[in-house]
Amino acid sequence: MTDTAAVLEPNPAAEAPFVKELIKIWRAQDSHGAWEGKTDLSLLEPYILNKEARRVLPIIGDPDPETIWRMELFFNAVALSIERVTGVMISPMLKMSHEGFGRMVLIGGRLIVVNKQLRDVHRFGFDNLGKLAEEGDKYVKAGVEMIEKFKAVAEY
Repeated sequence: MTDTAAVLEPNPAAEAPFVKELIKIWRAQDSHGAWEGKTDLSLLEPYILNKEARRVLPIIGDPDPETIWRMELFFNAVALSIERVTGVMISPMLKMSHEGFGRMVLIGGRLIVVNKQLRDVHRFGFDNLGKLAEEGDKYVKAGVEMIEKFKAVAEY
């Protein structure tokens, strides 16, 4: 069985709220219906980058636009998930060098809700769907906690 087939197998992580949000975001990007025939989990296949696939990539490299786009969609899903829970509008902001180093911040009101230092963006991916769901949920929980702690700043 290939790694691609492993992504497409039924998986409890596919039912995670964050994964469902990420799939919605991907579907929203398909304005011409090119992905209508694809399953939801096959859309997430590019996020799965196991250790063997990661070894093939150079240690230092410039991220391609598709990888950056995938990463932005990931953090957009985090932002929308936080919005759904808190009711505070979240704006993502990315600043990155051409070498793949930088920062992603999610801002609610005047509050930095999530602050992620980025390194090796050309290797952005997760070992499996469970890790993708876990990482997304981690950011969502951290963002919700930050808003709950500093609600007045988030709503300013």
